[in-house]
Amino acid sequence: MIHKLKELYRGATPIQSLVTYYALATVAAFILLSLPCFKNPGAKISFLDTLFMAVSTISVTGLTTFPIEQVYNQGGVVLLEFLFQVGGFGITMLSTVALVIAGKRISLHQRQLIQFDMNQPRLSGMVRLVTSVFGLMIFVQIVFGVIFAAYFKATGVWTTWPTAFFHGIYVSVSSVTNAGFDVTGNSIIPFRHHYGFLFIVMILIIIGSIGYPVLIECENWAFYKFSRQTTKRKFRFSLFAKMAVFFAVFFFIVGTILIYFSEMRGTLSRQDWFDKLMTAMFYSVSSRNAGLQINDMAEFNTTTILILAILMFIGASPSSVGGGVRTTTVGIFILYMFSFIRGHNNINVFNRRIGRDDVQKSIVVVGLSTILCVGGILILSITEDASLLSIVFEVASAFGTTGLSLGITSSLTLVGKIVIMVLMFVGRIGMLYTLLFFIPKRNRDLSYELPTEKIIIG
Repeated sequence: MIHKLKELYRGATPIQSLVTYYALATVAAFILLSLPCFKNPGAKISFLDTLFMAVSTISVTGLTTFPIEQVYNQGGVVLLEFLFQVGGFGITMLSTVALVIAGKRISLHQRQLIQFDMNQPRLSGMVRLVTSVFGLMIFVQIVFGVIFAAYFKATGVWTTWPTAFFHGIYVSVSSVTNAGFDVTGNSIIPFRHHYGFLFIVMILIIIGSIGYPVLIECENWAFYKFSRQTTKRKFRFSLFAKMAVFFAVFFFIVGTILIYFSEMRGTLSRQDWFDKLMTAMFYSVSSRNAGLQINDMAEFNTTTILILAILMFIGASPSSVGGGVRTTTVGIFILYMFSFIRGHNNINVFNRRIGRDDVQKSIVVVGLSTILCVGGILILSITEDASLLSIVFEVASAFGTTGLSLGITSSLTLVGKIVIMVLMFVGRIGMLYTLLFFIPKRNRDLSYELPTEKIIIG
């Protein structure tokens, strides 16, 4: 048996190994979440609900079929924070950091796993990238966790320092990892008008969702800019970093405008212009992965719900804590459509040409993701006693690993829970990697081309 497992491991592609690791992490999370020591006295949840919770934590989604505060104690919440880190940072990053701390050698296979997990084009510099990202993210979580704790204590939200520190760290970790799990029953609704607090939370969500390579390039740029050493070589951001930032800003602005005008005469009608703008900005950021909310989602009108569903479907940037189709994927898809309409054969942006293989991958990912979500909606529309709008919102939230819901998660049927779990898992590892998981290692493209023949399109 062990011999056969070793043969399967040697014959697996890096992507197959990576997906298997995430599946094993989900199993481990399920076992830990099932332990009585992490639950409140008398709290009982079913096998399927615990598995649902495990998938949701490893995929850092935030959807739950039961109130967390009623089931898990403080130890359970700390366990959830740890699982957020596992799902947010990724299995390979945490294992690599552990090996580096232990002084162990990082094998070539491990470096390949890092490359695929972080979606990097080159194998060189993987260990440095991982350690730099890990250090930066942990530093951000601790610093802002302390800031939140001091804020909670100063405003009287929590009266004791241990409680304030506990919740401060949780909000910081939840924001950076884009987990969005609600352990109080009110998310961050009590802070709806605390604009400074909301602004910092938005910054932390962006840090987690912008993409690890972008963070490292910004760090390198800062060292280059403020270093006293003079160098003739000019610093240049990669095309990925430029596109990730551009489309993150683009979708943020478009989302803010659409939400603002959609709710101008609805939920936001009684608020002043600044409050309206902050609410629209917050949901434009949070809906694309974090899942934190500052009001009841049922208060929004149908148009706003559909806008949020689209933003959740798009998701965060690649190589980040977020899921969904990913911003650069949708961005390339949009650029391709505009280039095709204008009769251009190539997509040129930021003085660079995007490769045809990247364009093909984007089209495939957008197409398959749409088919997967539509399939999920069709299945849930048969099995669930809920409105179509609620189902569309739930599917988009699961695939985008966001965690927002219109309240149907707890009432999902057996089939509904399985469908949502599949969507959460696929949304976390990515549609492309899910497809490549089923391609064997020895499968190769044909070395010859068949004759071309035109067909009628449109």
